[in-house]
Amino acid sequence: MEQLLEELLEASQPYTQNGKLANYIPELLKADPNALGIYVMRPDGKRSWAGDCTHKFTIQSVVKPILLLQALLDNGIDVVRSHVGVEATGKPFDAINAINTNEKALYSEHLNPMVNMGAILMCTLIHGDTYQEKFDRLLDLTRKLADNPDIVVDEAVYQSEKATGSKNRALAYLLKTYGMIQGDVEEVLDCYFRACSIQVTCKDLARIGAVLANRGRAPGSDERIFPAKFAQYVNAILLTCGMYDGSGDFAVRVGIPAKSGVGGGIMAVVPTRMGIGIFGPALDKNGNSIAGIRLLEEFSHRMYLSIF
Repeated sequence: MEQLLEELLEASQPYTQNGKLANYIPELLKADPNALGIYVMRPDGKRSWAGDCTHKFTIQSVVKPILLLQALLDNGIDVVRSHVGVEATGKPFDAINAINTNEKALYSEHLNPMVNMGAILMCTLIHGDTYQEKFDRLLDLTRKLADNPDIVVDEAVYQSEKATGSKNRALAYLLKTYGMIQGDVEEVLDCYFRACSIQVTCKDLARIGAVLANRGRAPGSDERIFPAKFAQYVNAILLTCGMYDGSGDFAVRVGIPAKSGVGGGIMAVVPTRMGIGIFGPALDKNGNSIAGIRLLEEFSHRMYLSIF
């Protein structure tokens, strides 16, 4: 497996030249656009890796399935479905998904947890007396899923996101207008900005993916972290909505549930077989790691990973 990963990584490396770093969060421009790494973890705990898999980067939108998991654990599927839908929006991840209605229920159907509006709303569903407590619980879940108690927030990226997050503020205040956010919008946003600034590695993402692949059980053990029905729910949404408005193309080319982030991370799930963590900060037009997708595509073909 290590030899295969090294071979595929070398073949995919040139694709980094075709992408660009995320420029709307100034701190992300400090990344090395040529970086590329992959880490693979199986449900039995066996693992393989290649490239820049120990490099730390911010999780960005890959935190969205974790936000969804925390909301599901705190509220159950029915409550989450009453707030946020499951259909792909067909719009960019940071789009203002406005429709001509004043009905809260109908508006909710036009969001999903993998776009920014839906993810900001997920923050309000986490249980806790304060948004600091809500975030702390989310961070604890992230550490548990990754089996890494040392995961922390990248404070420089957090401050950069908070200083430049005008679009996300617009999205949050629109949710407030529709009565979907109660209380202080800035506190909700602070929770969201912190969540996106959690610092991880490819190994962390692979382990999170492996838990989802193992239907909520920790790799190499019988420990259940969350119910199997939540893994099914999250994986289904990742497949249809996880790669922004490139999700359909990704399903055809790679064929597995996955979530990307503009920090260059991809967390992929091969149900019952493995979790995969990717780092490649050079992005395509949709905000996905351009070399990372190429690497996953070739890996999927060689290992017959597509669920289709």
